[in-house]
Amino acid sequence: MKHLHFIGIGGTAMGAVAVACLQHGYTVTGSDAAVYPPMSDFLRQSGVQFFEGYTEQTLRNLQPDSIIVGNAISRGNPELEYALNAHIPLLSMPELIKTVLIDKNTSIVISGTHGKTTTSSLITWLLESANKQPGFLIGAIPGNFTQGCRPVTEDFHNTRSGYFVSEGDEYDTAFFDKRSKFLHYRPDILVINNCEFDHADIFDSLGAIQNSFRLCTRLVPSNGLILVNGDDENAMNTITTALAPIQTFGLSQHNTLRATDINYKTDGTAFTVTLNGTIIGNFTTTLAGEFNVRNALAAIGVAHHIGLNQEEIQKGLLTFALPKRRMEIIGTWNGSPVIDDFAHHPTAIAETLKAVAQRFPHKRIIALFEPRSNSTTTNVFQEQLAHCFDHAHTIIFGAINRPERYAPERLLNLTLLAEQLHQKGKKVFTLTPEQAADPQWGAYCKHILEANLQDNDIIVLLSNGNIGGLRAMII
Repeated sequence: MKHLHFIGIGGTAMGAVAVACLQHGYTVTGSDAAVYPPMSDFLRQSGVQFFEGYTEQTLRNLQPDSIIVGNAISRGNPELEYALNAHIPLLSMPELIKTVLIDKNTSIVISGTHGKTTTSSLITWLLESANKQPGFLIGAIPGNFTQGCRPVTEDFHNTRSGYFVSEGDEYDTAFFDKRSKFLHYRPDILVINNCEFDHADIFDSLGAIQNSFRLCTRLVPSNGLILVNGDDENAMNTITTALAPIQTFGLSQHNTLRATDINYKTDGTAFTVTLNGTIIGNFTTTLAGEFNVRNALAAIGVAHHIGLNQEEIQKGLLTFALPKRRMEIIGTWNGSPVIDDFAHHPTAIAETLKAVAQRFPHKRIIALFEPRSNSTTTNVFQEQLAHCFDHAHTIIFGAINRPERYAPERLLNLTLLAEQLHQKGKKVFTLTPEQAADPQWGAYCKHILEANLQDNDIIVLLSNGNIGGLRAMII
């Protein structure tokens, strides 16, 4: 049996793919600088042997057939250097997914700047609840599953009747392959939820991102389908060279697939879906917010295209559980609900807060934002961030992640941002330099919350990190 060794196995996606390969019959080992819970527990419980630290001796002892290189791994890593010197074949994680997990199955790829995780999770669940037994790769733990990746079941594997759903990330692949990950996933059905500038560390313009999406559309076969958000001009500009059939989806009249008669309720959202002007069903989802109507619409479009009927789709919508950290209510603190969300791009922040306001119209929102991504730690989104907190009453800014990476003039200017939001009537708090330098700076945010929280408030945590330890302090 082929032996795969994962360098960087502690990453969320790498660990999930490693376990999926083990379930698919491979011998799997891995290593990382440090592997923490929950991934360390997940790997142990799944039976994956892993090693803390990178050493040449590990590979000398194991002698794996192939090395899977995570995109956080660079030249100088002892195991990578040994693999190169010893001519052990190297594979990126996306290459592995294509050859081992997607293979001959029908490949459904969900792309876009926002909504990938929710939409791919929802499509996967619609297929699962209709007994299609799909394989999947999702960049979080889906609410209806216990792992973020699994192979197509043996009943369907290596056939066109099997489905593999991938969250199609536009970020680069590996140190030796700077193409976007989704270019490896051979889409038969491609969803483009939206397209905005992001990942300023690897893309220098919106045009560069659009070109990567454009290349992905060129991979869809003539008997496949591209579903693109027709309300997003940037997304529409990515399909200009596509050769596959195209359906647009959205809320505007010009879309092929359209949601109408939308009713936002405290326990979800109801809407009607039309295809080319003909009603295909009235649907109810537990999801909240306009952006989730679009996510659901894309999922319904995929499900309808592959033959699921209205009853099967409705059953999946009503039993769908959001992935972790996607508008997830993680508890209450001092009587106030706490929502945890991964939003870190200005548009995602704005849409998340808008959805919270739609679902809880009588509550006052306190938003706590951690500037952590490679784009939001710099001043790339300085102006955009000043316009994405309109639905929040109070905003608390956490510490900028690893500010030493940038010259002061390149950093996000939190003082200026706070002043701009003050002028809009917002109550804004920032940390002092001394507080921001404390690894547990979340404790200072907790004190701010304690001093400002009122009975009718709802707390929204916006971060792709751990918010200086705050999450653990209040939940």
